[in-house]
Amino acid sequence: MFPGMFCDVEHEKFYSEMLSRFHRQDAYHRALFYTLGLTRETRTHIQDLFDFSNDSIRPKGLKAFWQTGTSLRASRLAFNLWNGWAEEQQERDSTPHELFDCRFAPYFFEALRLRYPEYCRSHDRVPQRMNGPTR
Repeated sequence: MFPGMFCDVEHEKFYSEMLSRFHRQDAYHRALFYTLGLTRETRTHIQDLFDFSNDSIRPKGLKAFWQTGTSLRASRLAFNLWNGWAEEQQERDSTPHELFDCRFAPYFFEALRLRYPEYCRSHDRVPQRMNGPTR
């Protein structure tokens, strides 16, 4: 874990509790619970978003009354990192353009690192400047 990778104490506590409760430490569960732990709404309503008995996401939770714009972004990213899920005919809502347009963008990058550690091992953070042309 990187220092400062949690947005607050509740986020870190939720993440630790979920991994302990579920006894899974793979990249799928780490990314899912990390991302769903970002907002109070998703932490409070984790049962609406994840089926612990079947080890599966619950896409119907995206339509729940408690969802906010930010919690929807976190839920969509978590589902996409879980298994590539995107809402049929709403795929655009799962693009980086839509998802990362919120205050949790830095934490979403951490979720990507958790899900794809094999591609992020050589970089703790993105280098300040990559070789080659810039925009």
